Parts: sequence; structure tokens; C-alpha cells
Amino acid sequence: MNAAPDLNPFRPTKQRQVMLEELAKANHPTACELYERVRLRLHRIGLGTIYRNLELMAASGIILKLEVGGSQKRYDAQTEPHYHIRCSRCGLVENIDMHVIQNVIAAASRKTAYNIIGHHIEFTGECPKCQRKARNACLEQERSFV
Repeated sequence: MNAAPDLNPFRPTKQRQVMLEELAKANHPTACELYERVRLRLHRIGLGTIYRNLELMAASGIILKLEVGGSQKRYDAQTEPHYHIRCSRCGLVENIDMHVIQNVIAAASRKTAYNIIGHHIEFTGECPKCQRKARNACLEQERSFV
């Protein structure tokens, strides 16, 4: 007797569960960063398995795949609408709670008569840690001239 084809490609597995748990603890990791975290718990997992499952989970809407400007793809366990800010020095990506953007989307829809189905807003700047490093480097440079 032939088994029915699996119509749900996203079956919960131990590997996927651990990936989701580690993704929820991490701050927008790359696939390689997530691999390092998961490998501490599942020693035999391969990087290819991480990539395949991340793509599947993103396509299924279980996680978000972030393609932030000029850097590696990052992944986010939080799927509710929210925005991100990326440090232009170290690449750190963090969430920003910006509900006011919804008003901008509604205004754009009214102004253009488009049915807006998506948008992409990325904020960039320097994170506090990089600001401190730059400030300290500047102070060190000033001291060397004295």
C-alpha cells in the first residue's frame, strides 16, 4: 500500500524545535551564527540542514528572513509586523517598535489609490557599543598627539 504524500512540508522535528528555540534567544542571527548555537545542543547537525530549514521556515511564515542592506541574511523569530535598525559598523540588527509607520502606509495607500501589499524600511546608524569604541579610539588618537 502506498502512503499518501506529505502535503505539509513543515513537520515539527527535534532539529527544527531546537532551531526555533535558539532563534528566539538570539538577536537576529545569521545562518552560521544560529548553526553555532544549535550545534552546542545537536552536535551532529550540519550547516546545510540549518540553511534548508531556515528557508523552509521562512517560506512557511514561521520565521522572518531579513535581507538587510549589504549584509548576510539574518533571521527573526518574531513574525508580527515590526521594524529593524542595523549598525553600519558591526552589523548588529535590533527591533524598533514603530507603530506610527502604519499611519504612513495608510496615507500612502490613500494618496496613490494603490492597494499596498508590502513595504521595506530599514534604519541604519551606529549602535551604542560602536559609538563608545569610536569615541575611545578618537580619545586615544588625541592622547598620542599630546
